[in-house]
Amino acid sequence: MAKLRFNALAEASKRKPIKIVEDIKRSALFGENVFSENTMRQYLTKDAFKGVMNAIDHGTKIDRNIADQVSSAMKEWALSKGVTHYTHWFQPLTGATAEKHDAFFETIGGGMAIEKFGGSQLVQQEPDASSFPNGGIRNTFEARGYTAWDPTSPAFIYGTTLSIPTIFVAYTGEALDNKTPLLRALQAVDFSATAICKYFDKNVKKVTASLGWEQEYFLIDQALAESRPDIILTGRTLLGHSPAKGQQLDDHYFGSIPSRALNFMRDLETECMLLGIPVKTRHNEVAPNQFELAPIYEEANLAVDHNSLLMDVMGKVGARHHFKVLLHEKPFAGINGSGKHNNWSLSTNTGVNLLSPGKTPMSNLQFLTFFVNTIKAVNDNEELLRAVIASASNDHRLGANEAPPAIISVFIGAQLTKVLNELENVTNGKLSPEEKTDLKLNVVGKIPDVLLDNTDRNRTSPFAFTGNKFEFRAVGSTANCAKPMKVLNTIVAKQLKEFKIEVDKLIDTKDLKKDEAIFNVLREYIKASKKILFEGNGYGDAWEKEAKKRGLSNNKTTPEALKVKVSEKSIALFEEMEVMSKVETVARYEVEVEEYTMRIQIEARVLGDIAGNHVVPTAVKYQNLLIKNVTGLQQIFGKDYEKHAAEQIQLIKKISEHIEGIHSKIDKMINARKKANKIENIEAMAEAYCFKVKPFFEEIRYHCDKLELMIDDELWPLTKYRELLFTR
Repeated sequence: MAKLRFNALAEASKRKPIKIVEDIKRSALFGENVFSENTMRQYLTKDAFKGVMNAIDHGTKIDRNIADQVSSAMKEWALSKGVTHYTHWFQPLTGATAEKHDAFFETIGGGMAIEKFGGSQLVQQEPDASSFPNGGIRNTFEARGYTAWDPTSPAFIYGTTLSIPTIFVAYTGEALDNKTPLLRALQAVDFSATAICKYFDKNVKKVTASLGWEQEYFLIDQALAESRPDIILTGRTLLGHSPAKGQQLDDHYFGSIPSRALNFMRDLETECMLLGIPVKTRHNEVAPNQFELAPIYEEANLAVDHNSLLMDVMGKVGARHHFKVLLHEKPFAGINGSGKHNNWSLSTNTGVNLLSPGKTPMSNLQFLTFFVNTIKAVNDNEELLRAVIASASNDHRLGANEAPPAIISVFIGAQLTKVLNELENVTNGKLSPEEKTDLKLNVVGKIPDVLLDNTDRNRTSPFAFTGNKFEFRAVGSTANCAKPMKVLNTIVAKQLKEFKIEVDKLIDTKDLKKDEAIFNVLREYIKASKKILFEGNGYGDAWEKEAKKRGLSNNKTTPEALKVKVSEKSIALFEEMEVMSKVETVARYEVEVEEYTMRIQIEARVLGDIAGNHVVPTAVKYQNLLIKNVTGLQQIFGKDYEKHAAEQIQLIKKISEHIEGIHSKIDKMINARKKANKIENIEAMAEAYCFKVKPFFEEIRYHCDKLELMIDDELWPLTKYRELLFTR
């Protein structure tokens, strides 16, 4: 094994940056491999183009004749670019993407063949659904599932395959993917938000949720990564002593990008341009060999598709540059983990960002309406927001020194806090002319000035307002953005729906003017949401104690957090907003609980293998060398040998203690795992793995990491942290 490590180091040390040619402007490359609106104008008839655009803008159904025209145009466009196959590209409950490639090739008899791709093949396919997670929606022997074209996300070419974004549903109609509930949630927030916008502008006909994600990741040399079984099998290091130098000097963050990494980024960005992914920002992150890229904001469904596609493309481009891309939230202990901040806002078809103030008191009142309602939605559903970011990998990150805690709170800054405090004192009922004037001139009217110098960002806040959007910072780097976006848009849609009911009631029954009714309802929402607002440091016991006083949840582990997904409140929420049925909600809960269990189970097996079959034999080998040395000293010095061999003898004893500790803890972990495996209830099994099996990880690691410091470097089999993190 040590030979493997040193061979990997030798191979990594010889790497040179792969030459990248960038001789075409980004704007010229952008969307070249996308069946975009511009491409459709060139290839579709006027009626077909109108049919697709109506489906995108208004959700109207595309009839079969139009589908045939679109499929024919897609085929001709794809063939002109050397494409040979097509696939329905979907997002099953695995969290990854899925695809089954079919050739355009079709035989027609007489030894002849044609390229064929019809409307029925575009609109619907029937992949085998039996092997995908379904949470009990289907029997495993029932294979039928359907993928159906999502025209709101354009088809694209990657390699020689035409990929068509689709939803994935069971034979019985339930959603088996992440996209379908997201589309429903986006429709719900559109409906609720548009109704509120009409208080302020009758011309608003549609509200679109936008998303800007920030993808953090590590780049590790491929050879070094392959020398670590834990990285290959779990995506993170289960063992490894911290290097003498980590991130403490802050010399990597925003520093000069290493040449190999920069060329990887340039290559990746070119691929992104061709695929229409509008990546704009790249930089070093806090930890050594950690980086980030971020795009321009897009419509939420398209942004989710682009992030899912990006994570796949990153791995393929990384391989070209001899890199292993690590997306795990915490691949290395003791240094910065990786997140995927989800920047969210709402915009109207008239071009107004509803979370950005305007030039008039009326537009600022509209901003306040959506701002306060979002805070109220988070306040009332903080446990559900925590649940939607829960995973075995994100548990390592939440609450660590660089990340938000598992307690959901909202940061808005001192200036906006002052604005809400003033609104809290609005008169109950009708407002005097003087109060109306004061509110419009001195409170609402001055909001643009407030936001020009908004309070410094709070990087420990899980959910922060950052000027013209809310940033959901607690989302993990491996996450499919559809999950947090589904929940966030659903709870805001529900909240806006309730807001309209309350405002209309005050107008109808209390004879209040529209502005008075809005101020009255917002006042009560501000009072009701105070517990969720927090401006301080999210780390440590002080905030945990304060959060407990406020009645906020603190579900630190995934099994604890996920339970709220199947609460009566959550099920009722998704059913009322027509985002998911009870069956679909429960199915997702079961899939995620089972996935958590399996991930901890895999890590336990890998850890037991590495510690028992790699670390311990190495320790014994080194111990034998020490024993041989001590024996030799005894032969030379006779009875006085102990004073010459004291350190070696002490080291032999310490190694024995750590070997015994490893064997003892592995045996106990295996027994705990066997007991957990016999549990039939999936919740109880997940809890057993969380609280009975997982605690052994750190105990086993402790002994292994101590041995790493004791054993001759030339014998140590596992590539060390300093080599993984500082090989550029």
